[in-house]
Amino acid sequence: MAAAVQSRSAAPRRAGTRGRPLRPGVRNSSSSRRTTRWRPCGAKPERELLMWEALREATDEEMERDPTVLVMGEDVGHYGGSYKVTYDLYKKYGEMRLLDTPIAENSFAGMGIGAAMTGLRPVIEGMNMGFLLLAFNQISNNCGMLHYTSGGQYKVPVVIRGPGGVGRQLGAEHSQRLESYFQSIPGVQLVACSTARNSKALLKAAIRSDNPVIFFEHVLLYNVKGPVGGKDEVQELNRAEVVREGTDITILCYSRMRYVSMQAVGDLVTQGYDPEVIDLISLKPFDLETIYNSIKKTRRVLIVEECMKTGGIGASLSSTISENFIDELDHEVVRLSSQDVPTAYAHELEAATIVQPEQVVEAVHRICGESAVPA
Repeated sequence: MAAAVQSRSAAPRRAGTRGRPLRPGVRNSSSSRRTTRWRPCGAKPERELLMWEALREATDEEMERDPTVLVMGEDVGHYGGSYKVTYDLYKKYGEMRLLDTPIAENSFAGMGIGAAMTGLRPVIEGMNMGFLLLAFNQISNNCGMLHYTSGGQYKVPVVIRGPGGVGRQLGAEHSQRLESYFQSIPGVQLVACSTARNSKALLKAAIRSDNPVIFFEHVLLYNVKGPVGGKDEVQELNRAEVVREGTDITILCYSRMRYVSMQAVGDLVTQGYDPEVIDLISLKPFDLETIYNSIKKTRRVLIVEECMKTGGIGASLSSTISENFIDELDHEVVRLSSQDVPTAYAHELEAATIVQPEQVVEAVHRICGESAVPA
């Protein structure tokens, strides 16, 4: 887990391409080579992929399965996408199903939403989630509302996906966390993937959904490797994942903070604490059933997020927990969030603005007390 936290950005970047990275692994294909890990006792081998490979495989399988699925965005065709998620797919499906667009987010987002209204299933890639602010009008006034305002005459089965989060010295404009911006829009579903397995299964489910889904991918997780499921493995979009069971405290996190939390858990366990870790995955709606079952057991909650503290996902989640489960709590809900400042370019300042594992450890000490017995 620590390796995922400390890893460099998923791809080297070059100047003059609006933050677009060079394709990693083009000269040395070993970095993207698929590996197989064998298990004893005659078990079938379990495939492992990098997360960008898992997302690419999900896109490929869904395009092959359903001819109405298409991808549009900047450099998704010949270039293969900012992080290779559509690499070489245009050779298989043609340039109309891997549609390279101009640098005009408001225009191609509107085109994708219109295509969804006519029966297609577009996947709209934002080269960086920060750029999708230029398409906010289309997403908020059209994408989330057309099914309702048309009296159910139109469906908008569109997926809007792309990289976001704080990377490695990408600067303020390329380090946006926009989850809370989109959370307030009626009619859209928000999903944040975190592993190779759930990224593939969730993207397949999002493409098949008749609802508009905004699909968040973290820039530092594209090269995280893990097992993946087959063509038929599809994960429920509105279900959280219990990463680790425990009894002392419930740690709620998502995306890259899953790895930050688990790194902290390694230290906490040696100190005698038994935390439960839940990856929210669905940021709208929250999986309140899974959250409640955990809180009922631990009676303490720590929310760990990379979103801003003011008006962030954690703020909404904290109020929801307090409104619904206050009688199950022995301690107030505690939030660890990013600082309410633009993300600095300098590495030390950048790190100081986001949650680190030692802060998670300190928060658990504060909530649970210092009386745990080392294992």
